[in-house]
Amino acid sequence: MNNQAPHSLELRDIEIRLDGKLMVALDATVGPGETLTLMGPSGSGKSTLLAFLAGFLPPAFEARGRVVLSGHDITELPAEHRGIGLLFQDPLLFPHLSVAGNLRFGLPRCMSNRAEHIQRALADVGLAGYGERDPATLSGGQKARVALMRLLLSAPSAVLLDEPFSKLDTELRDEMRRLAFSHLQAAGLPSLLVTHDREDANAVAGAVIELSGGR
Repeated sequence: MNNQAPHSLELRDIEIRLDGKLMVALDATVGPGETLTLMGPSGSGKSTLLAFLAGFLPPAFEARGRVVLSGHDITELPAEHRGIGLLFQDPLLFPHLSVAGNLRFGLPRCMSNRAEHIQRALADVGLAGYGERDPATLSGGQKARVALMRLLLSAPSAVLLDEPFSKLDTELRDEMRRLAFSHLQAAGLPSLLVTHDREDANAVAGAVIELSGGR
């Protein structure tokens, strides 16, 4: 997909069932730079929906509906070909790679001037000069920033955020919210945020859908 074109994420008549029971039903469109927030208690189907969109829904679930990204139907594509980036509760940095190595992992292989892109990304989040650091030496907030930049360097066409701020303390949580959503908006990426924290939804100032298991 052309990452220079405006991106949109369409969830067309999505229904996910387990043992015949309806877990999630959703029909929505997320435009370029917009974030749709899904809220609900544990068991309401939030993570199940993300797994379906990302392409790794367990076979025990039955799903219908279409996922359309930038005009392309990606419903049947394998996860690695969907063009969707993921940000989780844990940064999931590779412990055997340096900070720069983690960022390099996210870069498309065809990209030129890789070292320059990495240096610019680190400077962009206040980590200039941290390229050779061991991820184990970073604070929780620093790890979260590296994970965010690794995601953005991979040039996704849409982003799924699964409780990405829940393990940070209050001050860092506010900082990471501002950082993440400002970068996603600037990149024009449609994003889907799953959270149980009302402050996350307030920070986005976008549409919010409450899930309660089936709706």
